[in-house]
Amino acid sequence: MKQVQIRQIEPYLWEIPRSGDMIVPARIYATRKMMRDILKDRAAEQARNVAHLPGIVKASLAMPDIHWGYGFPIGGVAAFDANGGVISPGGVGYDINCGVRLMASNLQRSDVADALHPIVNQLFKWVPTGVGSAGALRVSVPELQEAAVDGARWAVRKGYGSADDLAFIEESGQIDGADVSAISHRAWKRGAPQLGTLGSGNHFLEFGYVDEVFDDGAAAALGLQLDQVTLIIHTGSRGFGHQTCEDNLSVMDGAMRKYGMKLPDRQLACAPIRSAEGQRYLGAMNCAVNFAFANRQIIAHNARRAFCEALGIGEAELGLRTVYEVAHNIAKFESHVIDGEARDVCVHRKGATRAFGPGSASVPARYRGVGQPVLVPGDMGRYSYVLVGTERAMQDTFGSTCHGAGRQMSRRKAAKTAQHRDIKAELEERGIVVRGASRRTINEELPEAYKDVAEVVETCQMAGISKKVARLIPLGCIKG
Repeated sequence: MKQVQIRQIEPYLWEIPRSGDMIVPARIYATRKMMRDILKDRAAEQARNVAHLPGIVKASLAMPDIHWGYGFPIGGVAAFDANGGVISPGGVGYDINCGVRLMASNLQRSDVADALHPIVNQLFKWVPTGVGSAGALRVSVPELQEAAVDGARWAVRKGYGSADDLAFIEESGQIDGADVSAISHRAWKRGAPQLGTLGSGNHFLEFGYVDEVFDDGAAAALGLQLDQVTLIIHTGSRGFGHQTCEDNLSVMDGAMRKYGMKLPDRQLACAPIRSAEGQRYLGAMNCAVNFAFANRQIIAHNARRAFCEALGIGEAELGLRTVYEVAHNIAKFESHVIDGEARDVCVHRKGATRAFGPGSASVPARYRGVGQPVLVPGDMGRYSYVLVGTERAMQDTFGSTCHGAGRQMSRRKAAKTAQHRDIKAELEERGIVVRGASRRTINEELPEAYKDVAEVVETCQMAGISKKVARLIPLGCIKG
């Protein structure tokens, strides 16, 4: 591992100065304690490597939940000039448009206290989980192509949820620029049976309640109150997005040779945004973005059905509405003020969340006075947070903040740590009912496999790039 020279430039911000072929510096948001852990793996080195990519502006950024990823670090943010910059699949990730939806109900914690097992079981029935999971619905390739263009709007047209959901999804649940001709036969085949499924890994459905409110005004704007029952959906574009990423990595390798680009890490493979290869990846990536929007919309609809069946109530009494949905593996064209000049850039957020501040036209009108909601899951044993974006984030991070706790244990190490324990029973003793596709899945996701998300969000708040609104405590969870 190459040694990383790093210096503290603000109480919660560190910088790897520009050197060698770096175009911009790399900056990492972290406490001193976090930085000691961050430097134990190659994530900081990866943030520095990203600073070499053609057309990058301002800085290669990393959020406090930074950890090692493919090419770019997870928790990384990088913006490239819309005309002279590059697009990189490694800056988006394999799970294109992995994201989080928060829903809030009319129910109080006491309303579900005696029904934790039935709710978990019904969620498990309605939302298929696990590697290669399928079966929530099956669509033909032409139908899937419609979903890949229209995203959550397609799902609503098919009867999954209502138009009311769409107003509270990033990009209203559909992004333009999807090119179905850029998708491989293999990707269509993998995606056709997987709409409405959770998948595996760290994906989950979790219901819980609002435990603490930090900002009364923002919580009121978001419709959140103490003891209110909530639901979090965390999943992405499943095998369809994975295959789309895989298909384009070899194309990008060729583009690197074609355009004579030399970078410190082959996993940073990229192409000029305006090149044929770059445009083809963008068209394919946008199909996967829309697949993920449709996937979460279908899951949200089926989760409503699961709650109603478990509790024997109707949807009106349940009142499970979408608070907001964010993407945290995506590249999008946005306009930002950089060194006093408005510029169009392609912002890559990989394990990072858009966090636009108050007044942004991209934020739903209902929330525009407080800023864009940001949903930050923790682990299944502790808590998750609701934040809002800030003006400082617009100035410093292209309107971005953290996306989660960040792993501190590999899946293998987590499974080994848990092998002689009954994680499910341990959680149930703490009042949290968990059901997974397998015992191994639950073991790999044991709470201590993750950093304490409270430290991550506190760092973002102290750095001024997002603001805490509420904390959510889990009651039940299904894992992929």
